[in-house]
Amino acid sequence: MIDKVFKSSINYLVSSEQDELWGLTVTTVGHQKIAENASYPPKDHPLGYYFDVQEGRVLNEYQLLYITDGNGLFIYGNEKDSTLISEGKMFFLMPGVWHTYKPIENSGWNEYWIGFKGDIINKIVEEGFFLNKAPVFNIGLNEPIVDLYLKAIEIANEERAGYQQSLSGIVMHILGLMYYRHKTRNFADEELINKINKAKIFMRESIYKKINAEDVAKRMNMGYSGFRRAFKELTGSSPSQFMHELKINEAKLQLSTTSQSVKQISYSLNFENPDYFHSFFKKRTGLTPLEYRDNVILKP
Repeated sequence: MIDKVFKSSINYLVSSEQDELWGLTVTTVGHQKIAENASYPPKDHPLGYYFDVQEGRVLNEYQLLYITDGNGLFIYGNEKDSTLISEGKMFFLMPGVWHTYKPIENSGWNEYWIGFKGDIINKIVEEGFFLNKAPVFNIGLNEPIVDLYLKAIEIANEERAGYQQSLSGIVMHILGLMYYRHKTRNFADEELINKINKAKIFMRESIYKKINAEDVAKRMNMGYSGFRRAFKELTGSSPSQFMHELKINEAKLQLSTTSQSVKQISYSLNFENPDYFHSFFKKRTGLTPLEYRDNVILKP
């Protein structure tokens, strides 16, 4: 059985002169899960991005960081006091402004980030859309935003022709959703919605772990029947159905981007056995896993 986990991903990207004519280019995108009391930031960032949390740093680009679990502290510009960063908060780093941040002791956190620059974002900022004293946006736990970060990571890993233009679209989508969620937060700040969104993110990040819907309910400190009812009401599917859809989508990705056997993919995603995976995949897609790999996927 292959032991796979939701791994960290760190990407630092290049752009051509042609890419820069587009008006927005992405410099970095990634995800890291920082364990409690772990050294921060990890030392696998290059010069110019790695920083000492006591000394802080100044970037020459914009960055959007989204925290989906844990707590930390953020100090920005001339502010003397730190701002508490908790799950569901996003902070928007501006070029040329000193800042520092870190998880608090005994917490750790789960962070997504994307860095970018260009005339388009300069214009948006100049128009005053993000003029917060400390640029922290309380958007709650939002699965579509996590999906966008994950899609950006996938595209960055492939690094095919036109990937910068695709990534720039994702940046604009994240910015728009962040702005919308922040502006409307007071109208939809319900604890139950936040818990269901947190559950969906937890399921996505635990896709290679052997967990079931009851485990997720316990993680959310909810009884299973109430959790299942609320989840189905808010998403249109049961927790188990949602988890199966995540696994099918991940199986499609593995079939299209790796040479792993169907059996390996089945075990890595914790299906009961390869035969069950085979029949379930065909029921959901109309194709067997091998048919999907051979007939649907466009070979580069």
